[in-house]
Amino acid sequence: MDQIVPRARRERPKVVTLTDAAAQRVSEIMSRAEKPYAGLRVGVKNGGCAGQEYTLEYAAERTALDEVIEDKGVTVLIEPKAVLFLVGSVIDYEETRLASKFVFRNPNQTDACGCGESVTILPAAAE
Repeated sequence: MDQIVPRARRERPKVVTLTDAAAQRVSEIMSRAEKPYAGLRVGVKNGGCAGQEYTLEYAAERTALDEVIEDKGVTVLIEPKAVLFLVGSVIDYEETRLASKFVFRNPNQTDACGCGESVTILPAAAE
């Protein structure tokens, strides 16, 4: 009798990736935090003049529904409701003479307000 051998599952693509600059900055911030955290929580919330805003915060713990991304030594926890809005995104960190900030390069983003603080994002379509 032949045995059924399960196929090896291919690795799922990461919802988001980090540039080297973003990973380095997150590592620096996390190393100076007042207590240990499970990672950086990334999400999307309604707000701003374009309709939505990206959120970044310390994650005290992982939840059962978080999408967990390990990239360049950094743990990123994606809120479940944000996954379809962030698929394919790259998080970067930029410094200029006047500002420093995390920047999302999101293929699902269709618009942004003039100040760059809010965006319009459509959920990723199934292929």
